[in-house]
Amino acid sequence: MAVPENLPSEFREPHPHEPFLRMDRIPHIWCSTCGLGTILNAFITAIKQSDIPRQDIAVVSGIGCTGRTAGYVLLDSFHTTHGRALPFATGLKLANPKLKVVVISGDGDLVAIGGNHLIHAARRNMDITVLCANNFNYAMTGGQYGPTTPETARTTTAPYGSFEHPFNIPFLVESCGATYVARWTALHVRHITRAFAEAITHKGFSFVEVISPCPTVYARRNRLGSGLDLLQFYRENSDIKNNIDTRECDIRFQDRMIVGKFVQKDKPTYLDMMNKYLGEAVGREFVPYAGPMSPEPEDKGGSSGA
Repeated sequence: MAVPENLPSEFREPHPHEPFLRMDRIPHIWCSTCGLGTILNAFITAIKQSDIPRQDIAVVSGIGCTGRTAGYVLLDSFHTTHGRALPFATGLKLANPKLKVVVISGDGDLVAIGGNHLIHAARRNMDITVLCANNFNYAMTGGQYGPTTPETARTTTAPYGSFEHPFNIPFLVESCGATYVARWTALHVRHITRAFAEAITHKGFSFVEVISPCPTVYARRNRLGSGLDLLQFYRENSDIKNNIDTRECDIRFQDRMIVGKFVQKDKPTYLDMMNKYLGEAVGREFVPYAGPMSPEPEDKGGSSGA
C-alpha cells in the first residue's frame, strides 16, 4: 500500500507489527471500534514476547469476523470451515508436535457449531491455545443470537430478546479439562497480552476468552452506542477476580462481568498420555513420535548396523 507523499514524517516509519502481518491484505474488513484489531495487536505482541520461532507457530481459525485473523497474520495459517478450527488444529499438533498451534476464532465458530470439538479438545488436554473473541452474536452473518447471547439481549433472530440461558464459557472449558482458563475484555489490553503470552507458553489446553465489542450489529440492535461506549461500560463494570470458581462467571445482559485468570494447572497432555500408555503397553518396540523433522530414533537393540 503506497504511502501518501504529503504524510508527515513521523507517520512514515513502518509499524513494528508489519513483519507479522500480510500487508497486502490491509486495510482489514473489521468495523470501526470493533475489538478484533486490539486482539490481533495483543496476539502479535505476545508472540514477540514468547520468543517462539515463527516457523514453529501455526494459526488456525474458522468462519466469522474473528476468523479473518488467520488471513492477516504472516505466519503459517489455516482458514478452515465453519466450526472445524479445533479438528484442524488437533491434526496439526498430532502431525507435528513441535508446532505451537494457536486457534483464533469467535464464539459462534468455537462454542456453537464447533462446541462438540471444543469440549473434546479440552477433555484430551490437547497442547493447543484457543483465543476466543466473544461478541455475543453471529456478527458476520447478520447478528443472529447464539449460545453466548445474554438473556434479554436482542438480535436479528430474537427481536424481543433472547430467553435462552447462555454458556458460561470459562466454566464450560474448565469442566471439560482445560488447564489454563482466563477471561478479559478488549479494554484490558495489557491483561490480554499477558494472558495470551501465558497461554501460548502453557503446556496443555489453554483458553482465553476476550469480550469484544460488536458496534455494527449487536450494539446497534440493543442501542448500546459505539464500540467506545462499550469499552467505557467494560471499564466501569468489570470485576477482576483471579482464581475464582468459574461457576460464578456467568454473564448477564449489561450487568457486571467477572474477568481474570481463573485456572492454571499442570496436567499431562494428550501426547504425554499417549506416549506413556503405549510405551507401557507396547514396550521397547514403541518409538514416541516427535515430529517429521526429528532425527532418526536410536537403535535400542545395540546393533551397530551393517
